[in-house]
Amino acid sequence: MRRILLATAAILAAGTAYAETITTFTQAAGQPALDLGAFQSTLPGAKPLHLTVGIGSAAFRDPAGPADTFYTISDRGANFTCDDAKDVLGLDAEAACPAVEGIKAGAGRLYPRPDDVLSIYTVKLDPAAKTFTVTDTLPLKTPKGAPIVGLTNPLTVATTEKPRDGNGQPLKQNINSIDAEGLVRLADGRFFVAEENATGIVEISPDGTIVRRFVPAGTEMDFATADYPVSGAFPAILAKRHSNRGLESLSVSDDGKYLYTMVQNPLDNPDSKAYGKALNTRLFKLEIGKDASGATTLTPVAEYVYQLGDFAGFAALGATDAKKPSDLRISEMTALGHEHFLVDERTDQIAKLFEIDLAGATNILGTKWDDAATSPTLEQSNDLKGTEIVPVAKTERLVASSLEGAAVRYPAKIEGLALTADGKLFMINDNDFGISGADTVVTIVEGTEIGPR
Repeated sequence: MRRILLATAAILAAGTAYAETITTFTQAAGQPALDLGAFQSTLPGAKPLHLTVGIGSAAFRDPAGPADTFYTISDRGANFTCDDAKDVLGLDAEAACPAVEGIKAGAGRLYPRPDDVLSIYTVKLDPAAKTFTVTDTLPLKTPKGAPIVGLTNPLTVATTEKPRDGNGQPLKQNINSIDAEGLVRLADGRFFVAEENATGIVEISPDGTIVRRFVPAGTEMDFATADYPVSGAFPAILAKRHSNRGLESLSVSDDGKYLYTMVQNPLDNPDSKAYGKALNTRLFKLEIGKDASGATTLTPVAEYVYQLGDFAGFAALGATDAKKPSDLRISEMTALGHEHFLVDERTDQIAKLFEIDLAGATNILGTKWDDAATSPTLEQSNDLKGTEIVPVAKTERLVASSLEGAAVRYPAKIEGLALTADGKLFMINDNDFGISGADTVVTIVEGTEIGPR
């Protein structure tokens, strides 16, 4: 059903009064390709699911493209942890995920549609109807033509989850799979995607073929049998990313020469206990180049520290999913120009958007902070006292709450940000393929201090 929502509110943030106006765009009728239909697990007592394509894991607008057209991407498809099976299927974790083939009961992640192909979408807004239409779908594939799905990779250096189907049975991991999150498009038509799970960045040709994958140094051997080449471009320390908390954001410089990406959460450095309390995550700047053979290279040229906010501030706004530092995560960063970025720091219920400026921040690339032997680690140094590190400057620009009673109510789980041709803010949510009944919604925001720099 088409919904139109226009709302205004005054929000006091970072000492500045904002009066934002939002306009929402819902899915236009007559797009059956976005409806995946019903799924019924064979597990006794399981609730049926109605699945829809989740197109909102990232957003990008080509400055040279049409004003009302944006690129978005799907992530690894409908999936949920065994711990979430109670909410999704109505089953306890052990019932949804029985012990089988070396996987303990209650462990792993379920994929009701493991054959879903990851795709890049062209989304066009209709300002008059307040709807959006997917005008083009670009399925991702390997150089051999095999479709790219979202199952986990068989990793030996980094940790990962074991996939199960929607009936709780084990699935074979896939060496070519990616978990697509951040998205940019270059002037020559190539795409780059931030890959969350393994983790790294993926280069994609204009026809959807994966050209090359860039991962933490020392992990490339895990992809020796992949259909595409894999380079160990990132510092090896990135392999210590917490499971399912890798790179989820991606942006590109004004001149198209550099990519910027941030780890969703602090690393498991030295272990997951440190991750659970840590506030310092890492932002990488990478130069796009070519080697002697003409193959694309990504060379890290800077690494900065971004400090996550206080989870208690989210809880004070009513978020019930903000109970500890690791409940906050970075899901998107979009370029505002001149190394200013808008960052989406969020829980599922509330997103805080911060403008960050890299000027003056300390470049820690290649220093002791990239050495796993350093103690205490960056992730154990929340206040940065004695580190001589200046983190990136951040200014709160918008609070987007999905909670009932919010002065301006936004969709939950905002994951895609972009700027419109006239400088407004474009937001899109990840509806998790409808596993909980959520719709994909595009929100255009006006009346903030967010805009080109």
